[in-house]
Amino acid sequence: MRTPDTLTAEAILPLVGGPANVTSVAHCMTRLRLGLRDGSLVRRDDLRALPAVLGLVADDDDTDRLQIVLGPGTVARVTPEFEALLTPTPASSQADQLAAKGAELKEAQKHRNSTPLKLALRRIANIFVPLIPALIGCGIIAGLNGLLLNLGRLPALTPALTAIASGFMALIAVFVGYNTAKEFGGTPVLGGAVAAVIVYAGVAKVTVAGMTLAPGQGGVLGALAAALLGTYVEKWCRGRVPATLDVLVTPTVTVLVTGLVTLYALMYAAGELSSAIGTAANWLLDHTGAFAGLILGGLFLPLVMLGLHQALIPIHTTLIEQQGYTVLLPILAMAGAGQVGAAAAVYVRLRHDTSLRTTIRSALPAGLLGVGEPLIYGVSLPLGRPFLTACAGGAAGGAFVGFFATLGDKVGATAIGPSGWALFPLLAGNRGLGMTAAIYGGGLLTGYAVGFLATYFVGLHAVALPSDASRG
Repeated sequence: MRTPDTLTAEAILPLVGGPANVTSVAHCMTRLRLGLRDGSLVRRDDLRALPAVLGLVADDDDTDRLQIVLGPGTVARVTPEFEALLTPTPASSQADQLAAKGAELKEAQKHRNSTPLKLALRRIANIFVPLIPALIGCGIIAGLNGLLLNLGRLPALTPALTAIASGFMALIAVFVGYNTAKEFGGTPVLGGAVAAVIVYAGVAKVTVAGMTLAPGQGGVLGALAAALLGTYVEKWCRGRVPATLDVLVTPTVTVLVTGLVTLYALMYAAGELSSAIGTAANWLLDHTGAFAGLILGGLFLPLVMLGLHQALIPIHTTLIEQQGYTVLLPILAMAGAGQVGAAAAVYVRLRHDTSLRTTIRSALPAGLLGVGEPLIYGVSLPLGRPFLTACAGGAAGGAFVGFFATLGDKVGATAIGPSGWALFPLLAGNRGLGMTAAIYGGGLLTGYAVGFLATYFVGLHAVALPSDASRG
């Protein structure tokens, strides 16, 4: 039986040029990410018209990569259905084989032309994005457990909930090591093995330069560095060890050399860096809260556009690992509030543009839940000035949350991924859940209001609207 997700995949495939035009398939929390042989074959207007498609994101530096916004949950179900449609048949012709080889060469050339920064950020995303579902699930359970503890309810259940919520975070370094080795061409389980050294309780018996190590010291950054080193050592060994001894020598040397370097150097260095990140984030909000919130909230939408927001993922994860929550995510989430406010103003002002109003009606619920791409690429960015007024709304909301941080009222999130109203179950802070939720809610309302007013009175002044046909 063909499910709605199967039908969606079948509808998308011919609009991106068919199976022969697709070179790679992946997905993140909201987007189906495709590598294409020829980006000019994509029928973008028809793609946008599909009911399940919330928007399209193209990489200006790489026209043969396409991101199709399907939304959380949906993308995880559609991706395997889409991949199943690409399964090659045994009767593949020589022409198909040559085309595949040509695609490989073209992909290699594109990698050589990619900027080092963008390539590094994509790899960071590939390491950490697969961990987000577990972070969300454990974060919500941790929030529920905290609520039960504060209310004094179900005391027999809370220890079990604590174990469930904390188990993943206690071993997150292992998953980071596994994904890092996988991303950089090493053996994933060896990456996990060297990263596991960091969280092993027995490291408390190891003394380095007169100091005793602590389990978990260095956290995800140490795991990332250890797995990178392990991948390098593994590749070095495989190029020198005879094939008959490879199965014994390479894993042993990889784990031994990397493990020793991790214990005697990386754990200390990464621990210092992790501590510095936590200290810097707290100092920034304690001393420049409103200003820091203004800058972070105002610039986050452009960062998302450029893909540079991926650099923040390890920082969020480090803060969650250290403090139990990241104080940066609630501020950055205000950018989505400004976007929602701007879209609402466009909806109110442009009453006669039925096509645009239909787009806003379909995208606004996702925007309220923190999925901003449909509103960015379907509404504010094509109009130009409303994108800037949306950033103004994000800046105002960020300043609101940051101002309370200078008063000692920290607002944090126990997981990354959700924002908007979807972030409420993941909120945590140092003043109790009620105060934390009130400050975050006040920031959202501020972002909505400023984004709406700025767009209503300034953002739509002298805007040259595209025709319905050009918008698709």
